[in-house]
Amino acid sequence: MSILSEKKIVVTGVANKKSIAWGCAKAISDLGGQVIYTYQNDRMKKNLVKLVGEEAIMVELDVSADENIEKAFNQIKETVGTIDGLLHSIAFANKEELSGDVTDISREGFALAQDVSAYSLLAVSKYAAPLMTEGGSIVTMTYMGSERSIPNYNMMGIAKAALEAEVRYLATEMAPKNIRVNAISAGAIKTLAVTGVKDYQSLLNLSEERTPDKVSVTIEEVGNTCAFLLSPLATGIIGDIIYVDKGVHLS
Repeated sequence: MSILSEKKIVVTGVANKKSIAWGCAKAISDLGGQVIYTYQNDRMKKNLVKLVGEEAIMVELDVSADENIEKAFNQIKETVGTIDGLLHSIAFANKEELSGDVTDISREGFALAQDVSAYSLLAVSKYAAPLMTEGGSIVTMTYMGSERSIPNYNMMGIAKAALEAEVRYLATEMAPKNIRVNAISAGAIKTLAVTGVKDYQSLLNLSEERTPDKVSVTIEEVGNTCAFLLSPLATGIIGDIIYVDKGVHLS
């Protein structure tokens, strides 16, 4: 029996076949799980349909408003009943807030990035947790820029630091409900999100150079770890940040 057999997992953030969330969704499916995909809007839905087909379960989820989140999880409840896990892979910051000086980050840009990239974990967890009636697992995605100053990552690094703090507090709150909360700190991978970072190719090259084996991590490797954290095999892991970056964080 596969480790996610009969498990129903909500996956957010699949933009295209290079998305880390897509690597996670593939691993979940390959290990027997049923994936419920979410998408932000009709344009993103078209991209998702190309990947998974019309027969897949897809639910619109725009995390910018609580009523949208509540509506989405009500629809999920009506469609599949209970769920066993959630992958939160949502982040956004204005491009101008990523490069330059952090003292130039606007108040509005700061609030937007924190809202979408960090607060959204709290918001979706609030509505996902009641559907995990038999317990479950919540996994979110972070990056080493949360604890180190990474060039041109500015506002997103600040937002990821907030996200990691949320993981610890959420884990403490959810553990008595038999729901585990953890994060994966993935290495730099050429995704749609990374291409929004100024001089992103230098970031990718530097990351690869710092891996002990000089080979960058893949979305499949991140996906496998995500599937493990969502599975019953990871019941002893609570409130942790798991590095899946081929050792980049060691140097």
